[in-house]
Order: sequence, then C-alpha cells, then structure tokens
Amino acid sequence: MSRPFKIEIVESEEELKKRLQTASEGSQKEKLQMLWWLKSGQVKEQQEIGKRLDRDTSTVTRWLQRYRGGGLSELLAVKKAAGAKRKITEEAIASLKQELEIGEGFSSYGAIVEWLKLKHGLDIEYGTVFNWVRYRLGAKLKVPRPQSYQQDEKLRAEFKKNSVC
Repeated sequence: MSRPFKIEIVESEEELKKRLQTASEGSQKEKLQMLWWLKSGQVKEQQEIGKRLDRDTSTVTRWLQRYRGGGLSELLAVKKAAGAKRKITEEAIASLKQELEIGEGFSSYGAIVEWLKLKHGLDIEYGTVFNWVRYRLGAKLKVPRPQSYQQDEKLRAEFKKNSVC
C-alpha cells in the first residue's frame, strides 16, 4: 500500500478558480486545475489527477514537489533555455555598423564575410551575416548601377533638365 497523499494548498479556492479563468497558457491551466481540484476536495489521489489531466503520475508528482518547494509562483514559472552564445562579438558589430555607415561599403555579403574574417578573425556563415546586416542593422548593400564610359555628359545633363520627374 502506498503512503497517504497529503498536500497543504495555501491559496483559497476562489483565488485558484479566478487564476484558472485568467490563465493564458495551457500548461499553467493544467497546474491550476490540479490545485483547484485538490483544494475543493474533488480529487483525493495523484493517480486520479493523472487520469483526469491525461498525464503520467510522475509529472503530477514533479508539479506537486515544485509547489511544495516554492509555492504557486514556482509551480507556474516558465523556464526558458539560455540559448547558444553569439558567434559575432559586440566589437565586431560596432565596427561593421561603422563601416557600413561611413566606409565605402561592401559590394556583397560575401565581401562582409571575408572582411569579418580578416579584420576580426570571425568565421561566420553567409546567412548569419545577411540576417545581421539586413534585418538587425537595417542596412542594404547599395551599389550604383554601371554606366557606360561612352556617355556624353552634356546630353545627359540636358536630358535630366528636360525630364518631367
């Protein structure tokens, strides 16, 4: 026979019901529902909670341990992974931004990849450089269109003067 199931729920039944109605995430709703069932006396065993929520009893046990350890705030806390460390340094970003603003610019994103490798020793993929330059720094690699060396400057100036634009 298993040991008796006992848990002290500090929050009132009304408070739990109110929080359950305003909860936006599904995982929080399940946990609040579990506490509300326990507080209102609708459920007496962990196995029954697991069946009602369609969760394994080990999950229910883990949730109850988190509640016992830190209360409602600990139970409802959503933990997020830190993620990978950035490959491009803040110094390189600042230098790149300055080069894009005042420098002669770059002819292609591949040229930026090479520049980062030579100047900062960073081996960064083309797609990463493209996303950083285009979306995060908001820069476009604008290169003037090629012009014929045979153009007559007088005719070009007269055309511009007489055009409607």
